[in-house]
Amino acid sequence: MMKKKSVSARKASLVLFLCQMISALDVPLDSKLLEELSQPPTITQQSPKDYIVDPRENIVIQCEAKGKPPPSFSWTRNGTHFDIDKDAQVTMKPNSGTLVINIMNGGKAEAYEGVYQCTARNERGAAISNNIVIRPSRSPLWTKEKLEPNHVREGDSLVLHCRPPVGLPPPIIFWMDNAFQRLPQSERVSQGLNGDLYFSNVQPEDTREDYICYARFNHTQTIQQKQPISVKVFSMDSLNDTIAANLSDTDIFGAKPVTERQPVLLTPTGSTSTKVELRGNVLLLECIAAGLPTPVIRWIKEGGELPANRTFFENFKKTLKIIDVSEADSGNYKCIARNRLGSAHHVISVTVKAAPYWITAPRNLVLSPGEDGTLICRANGNPKPNISWLANGVPIAIAPEDPSRKVDGDTIIFSHVQERSSSVYQCNASNEYGYLLANAFVNVLAEPPRILTPANKLYQVIADSPALLDCAYFGSPKPEIEWFKGVKGSILRGNEYVFHDNGTLEIPVAQKDSTGTYTCVARNELGKIQNEVHLEVKDPTMIIKQPEYKVIQRYGQVSFECVIKHDSTLLPTIIWLKDNDELPDDERFLVGKDNLTIMNVTDKDDGTYTCIVNTTLDSVSASAVLTVVAAPPTPAIIYARPNPPFDLELTGQLERSVELSWIPGDENNSPITNFVIEYEDGLHEPGVWHYQTEVPGTQTTVQLKLSPYVNYSFRVIAVNEIGRSQPSEPSEQYLTKSANPDENPSNVQGIGSEPDNLVITWESLKGFQSNGPGLQYKVSWRQKDVDDEWTSVIVANVSKYIVSGTPTFVPYEIKVQALNDLGYAPEPSEVIGHSGEDLPMVAPGNVQVHVINSTLAKVHWDTVPLKTVRGHLQGYKVYYWKVQSLSIRSRRHVEKKILTFRGNKTFGMLPGLEPYSSYKLNVRVVNGKGEGPASPDKVFKTPEGVPSSPSFLRITNPTLDSLTLEWGSPTHPNGVLTSYILKFQPINNTHELGPLVEIRIPANESSLILKNLNYSTRYKFYFNAQTSVGSGSQITEEAITIMDEAGILHPAVGAGKAMASRQVDIATQGWFIGLMCAVALLILILLIVCFIRRNKGGKYPVKEKEDAHADPEIQPMKEDDGTFGEYSDAEDHKPLKKGSRTPSDRTVKKEDSDDSLVDYGEGVNGQFNEDGSFIGQYSGKKEKEPAEGNESSEAPSPVNAMNSFV
Repeated sequence: MMKKKSVSARKASLVLFLCQMISALDVPLDSKLLEELSQPPTITQQSPKDYIVDPRENIVIQCEAKGKPPPSFSWTRNGTHFDIDKDAQVTMKPNSGTLVINIMNGGKAEAYEGVYQCTARNERGAAISNNIVIRPSRSPLWTKEKLEPNHVREGDSLVLHCRPPVGLPPPIIFWMDNAFQRLPQSERVSQGLNGDLYFSNVQPEDTREDYICYARFNHTQTIQQKQPISVKVFSMDSLNDTIAANLSDTDIFGAKPVTERQPVLLTPTGSTSTKVELRGNVLLLECIAAGLPTPVIRWIKEGGELPANRTFFENFKKTLKIIDVSEADSGNYKCIARNRLGSAHHVISVTVKAAPYWITAPRNLVLSPGEDGTLICRANGNPKPNISWLANGVPIAIAPEDPSRKVDGDTIIFSHVQERSSSVYQCNASNEYGYLLANAFVNVLAEPPRILTPANKLYQVIADSPALLDCAYFGSPKPEIEWFKGVKGSILRGNEYVFHDNGTLEIPVAQKDSTGTYTCVARNELGKIQNEVHLEVKDPTMIIKQPEYKVIQRYGQVSFECVIKHDSTLLPTIIWLKDNDELPDDERFLVGKDNLTIMNVTDKDDGTYTCIVNTTLDSVSASAVLTVVAAPPTPAIIYARPNPPFDLELTGQLERSVELSWIPGDENNSPITNFVIEYEDGLHEPGVWHYQTEVPGTQTTVQLKLSPYVNYSFRVIAVNEIGRSQPSEPSEQYLTKSANPDENPSNVQGIGSEPDNLVITWESLKGFQSNGPGLQYKVSWRQKDVDDEWTSVIVANVSKYIVSGTPTFVPYEIKVQALNDLGYAPEPSEVIGHSGEDLPMVAPGNVQVHVINSTLAKVHWDTVPLKTVRGHLQGYKVYYWKVQSLSIRSRRHVEKKILTFRGNKTFGMLPGLEPYSSYKLNVRVVNGKGEGPASPDKVFKTPEGVPSSPSFLRITNPTLDSLTLEWGSPTHPNGVLTSYILKFQPINNTHELGPLVEIRIPANESSLILKNLNYSTRYKFYFNAQTSVGSGSQITEEAITIMDEAGILHPAVGAGKAMASRQVDIATQGWFIGLMCAVALLILILLIVCFIRRNKGGKYPVKEKEDAHADPEIQPMKEDDGTFGEYSDAEDHKPLKKGSRTPSDRTVKKEDSDDSLVDYGEGVNGQFNEDGSFIGQYSGKKEKEPAEGNESSEAPSPVNAMNSFV
């Protein structure tokens, strides 16, 4: 047997029963285990003992239980069996014992009053619930009574009785007025515990007729109201006046003031009273006194102190409240009412009784066959409760006998139990104030051992710390636990191990050699089982270079180091704190891999900085203090590149890594931002330096990863914002040992160059990747999906190997493995390649063409068998060409077009076809080698389409009323021409288009003479051809009939642009330009004269006309369009139309504007724009813009010319 060193805090397995050590099973709370084990019923949920229900709602009496097998349920009512099947209003929930009594569909709650008890039963016993007393709540109405008004003398006491109806549960009482406002209460006026309203002395303000007592029944959410009570308070003065008026004797009472009185207790009455309260309840004692002035209440306990922390005063100290009372609170409590005239007191003798309460409640007992056990039921109360036992809900005296059971008062002793001894026992402890009922089962189980800890569970601990290996188990009888280390290790014993009762193995101080596999074996007389767990002991995390105390000048830079050493299998995280809080959210704080740097230090950076290193298994920390001092005056700063690092040192040389450290050179007033580390391979590439890595400027050591068979030298370059330093002197050389290659060639491919070969290619390893001398490659291949062995060959350091004599285009599995003098690289992955391709053997069949429209067709074909492709199917090519046009019988050079359709498609679209043409096509399959044979040519024809525009349109021989049109047929008729369509319309001087005339011309015509046209008129012509499909695009031209016979334009009028060039534009004629220049010069001279006379202060006709207008000011003229602004007043600046000048109708007629210079030329006092816009203002109505183009057959008027000139 193992020596037990400790007892699990969670599962106690030793219990002291009757001075004997009797072992009982502890069932682990494992859900899977609990589902498999048989278990007697256990009540898990039940309604309260005193259950008051709402008579308006369904009654739900809860009873839930668990057990294995699931229990069945039955009920008793008032001590007899309650057959729910005979009452249609009662149902039981499925898989539950909860009753639902349907009140809302016709049932009456009063009919179901009574005492109910639930029984849950299975093959291992029966558990019972408490006696549940069902009573419907009641909220009766107030009895009607005649209330007389209360006439009270000022200063007297008064009690207004509430006397609420007796309800279930008792109502909550409060006093309000007719406005539903609570009546104010004070030391003088307050409500008693019985609901009455007490006045220690009444005052005139207490007079009112609406003292109303309300009773609120919370269970039914109803409020009952008593009839209002009237109170009339008479003062002595008013009483004297009334009597004097009636008796004519004013001296009968005199003018006495209100009489003061010493305290008298209104409740309780007498000098003593008694009070009984139950343990655990709230004790409420009340004293309300009458008197004038209003008495003050004080409470004491005779012979003791009021319990601290449980005593409270309510209702202006008239009520003493003690919560959670116990027997120690019994005694005499005195209340003292006092005012300045005296005092009164009352003694309340309090006795605390107790309903039964548990000292030791019986607990479930799980035993193995043949074991002993005990159920203990101990309760206390005042008076002392009576203990009685039941077995499966039946008094134990009449229950079936069990030879293993013996009842001894509050204890049942079990000896040598058997499986048939399983039962549920009930302990009932009762006295006159209540009862307790507890179920406790005895479950006798015979179970082979089970280990609940997951197999192969991994435990990780830090060296020199405890390791706890779990072996949670269960069995009946209780299994014995043994631990072994290793597969065939011996049983573990000795002081270096601690064996816990719950099966846990503890290694108090785990060492590295404690790592391994541990086996837990559990056995009892019914069997044996074992489980393996694994322990890994990790190296502790250490801070090998801790942050140090620093004094730094203000605005300087400081760095704290935190270099750690940790187990290589653990991932550490480093956290920096300032004064035990997070670092400030400031970009000046830079956290590196093993350091903290603070840039531009300020006074607020003073403090303690802590480096915390956490892994999943341990945590270490170290701290340092930073002190910030004022910076001395600094000289002019010179910035430069840093000096090169020096004193490079290699330490910790391993086969695949080395640690490089260095001392930074002077940073020359610009902080070093990073260090660049380079290496030279003196064995393979001497004199060539390669980039290795780079680290932050605050780091001066780095762990470098190395490759085998490389003669390393290292150098370091410092970098700041100015630039890079010179490289440091090289470090000492370090030749790494040779090793097998770590990797295999990449980008392995197998592609045949000929139909009978396979070319295997790969990317060779670089020099330092060889890891040793004698780099070679093992090339292996075998045909895929054929049961062939691998064929291998070892080749020199090349990147290609050709396998000859292969079948055409078959898949091969290929792999290329690197090797050197020390051995092979890891097994390479396989790739799939193919031997060489050959041209496809067959052409696609069943070629069909579906013509969609005159320019688009869809071609279909059947795919060729993949075996005949003899290569990677890349797609299909469609060759198609136009044989001839069906409308123009002429042969021309055949130009074949090709469309390629990728993948294994069976159709394609042929766009861009010419209408009304004959085409041929064929289809070929394509692989990586080339094209296969062509399918037989397929002929198809496209339907007619609309024609292109006529090839030309010429307009010749203009006369006064006719024009001759000549045209050429369309270049692409796209079908049989049916006719030509000619449309034309005149264009007037403003380029507006006139009515459109349409003429249809036979297709065989090529010219037409248009007669009956207007002389000297421009016409626009639209001309297009038609097939049976529709009209084609049109061609347009313009031409002019001549003005008279003498002005016939003999040269032919060509295209539209040529017509425009031959048109005479008067605005471009020399004589007209000269005339306009002369007019402009005269106007300029006139304007100069006007300005000169204005400067002399003269008054001119225009000024006089303007003064005649009602508008007080004239808006300045607009400079953008050469016109005056409109007239306006100071509040309205809405512009009128251009040219508006006359204030009556806002318009100026053309003839008025023509002579405006004559009327006003000598005396205009308005505002002029310097560009002459005054002239434009009076130049008349602006001409309409041309309908299209900038040409005009009408010569511009001088006014228009003047506008355009200025």
